[in-house]
Amino acid sequence: MLRIWQRKTQRDWKMELVPLLLLSLLLASIVSAEISPKVGVNYGQLGNNLPSPAKSVRLITKTLKAGRVKIYDADPKILTALKHTNLQVSIMVPNEIISNISSNQSFADQWVHSNVVPFYPATMIRYLLVGNEILSQYNINQTWFDLVPAMRRIKYSLKTHNIHKIKVGTTFAMDVLESSFPPSNGTFRSDISGSVMNPLLQFLNRTKSFFFLDVYPFFPWSSDPVNIKLDYALLKGGNQTYTDPGSGLTYTNLFDQMLDAVHFAMVKLGYENIRIWIAETGWPNGGDYDQIGANIYNAATYNRNVVKKLTAKPPVGTPARPGTVFPACIFALYNENQKTGPGTERHFGLLYPNGSHVFDIDLTGETPESDYKPLPAPLNNEQYKGKIWCVVAKGANRSEVASALTYACGQGNGTCDPIQPGRKCHRPDSVIWHASYAFSSYWAQFRKAGGSCYFNGLAVQTINDPSYGSCKFPSVTL
Repeated sequence: MLRIWQRKTQRDWKMELVPLLLLSLLLASIVSAEISPKVGVNYGQLGNNLPSPAKSVRLITKTLKAGRVKIYDADPKILTALKHTNLQVSIMVPNEIISNISSNQSFADQWVHSNVVPFYPATMIRYLLVGNEILSQYNINQTWFDLVPAMRRIKYSLKTHNIHKIKVGTTFAMDVLESSFPPSNGTFRSDISGSVMNPLLQFLNRTKSFFFLDVYPFFPWSSDPVNIKLDYALLKGGNQTYTDPGSGLTYTNLFDQMLDAVHFAMVKLGYENIRIWIAETGWPNGGDYDQIGANIYNAATYNRNVVKKLTAKPPVGTPARPGTVFPACIFALYNENQKTGPGTERHFGLLYPNGSHVFDIDLTGETPESDYKPLPAPLNNEQYKGKIWCVVAKGANRSEVASALTYACGQGNGTCDPIQPGRKCHRPDSVIWHASYAFSSYWAQFRKAGGSCYFNGLAVQTINDPSYGSCKFPSVTL
């Protein structure tokens, strides 16, 4: 989940935009009435301890009271479990077959025939997403240019199968923007604006589809917690506002700023009426010691507030699109223990894998705040100040740890010298000890260059010094 919020120097704002903006507001208010404000959930499966699809669907409908669900493939077991549930379903074409689909109509037809036709319409598939955040892959590659042709072929295939109620789209992260602050200066990246975004927006506009956007205020806030206030990122209201000097619009939360930055980027390419669909949004309920603000209190506060906003009657919209309904799915159904990357990646769930709530939430937005149980106080809303080490996780597979040890020792300059025979940190036949030293040493060297304390789930951060005697483990100091 790559999320970037960039601040750029404001460019001159042309007055010609004003009538276009007014027109877009009028049209948005007209089409919003046709869109359901139901909030759904993203059902990921990157965990080795998750409930069955049948139980998961019951949790989605009964426990969370969701109105939609988005999955990251076309899993037949999940699609079967979703039959006759009245949940609006989004499914996804895998990234790795986009190029094949783009060049082969028969391949596209076969994919639709195998993954849509057997389940539709008993499973209420409403959106077919071609790939996930394809444009976040910064090395320019052929898949970028195959994306729109693949979307066209999928749309044609649906029509061939006499399926007309499924919209075709693709998901974007905020990093499709080159400039996003102030919102009126929202601009698509120059490497994709003409070659990819223009034909893509033309397709969405012609087919009356949506711009599916992943919106995470957590990431811009956590990267700049001094200038972006936490309450502003959590949609807590209050007296904190920001007035965009280009548009004159006043903002009360970061979520609206992010949405409107994308809106203005589309306006600049001449597509002011394409609707935005919130494909993902959420806040992590936990993370690593070096990650700020990832806790249950903030996750509950953000998710409850964003659901309340999205389900408000009449619709609230954003400053640039007042009164607009934004269909949405919260990320995610479960804490998924096999997701890679920082600890926050494994802590976005509304539910634990055993089906219990991480925090109380009702996706209909109808439960009053006073009915929820008190939340645990947040303990990491300020950056941890102290030393952190990276050690082998409890229960890690020894043979996998040995391979990771070899990898860590092969990366740096002298990373593992102290654990060599005869040196002060050497312990004969102690793979776990040596690996913990190697993990800490590697992380201390490479953290600023993007290295993580993860090692495919074999490592965890600790604030308890693992050093022993004269052997001092390298640490990261925040």
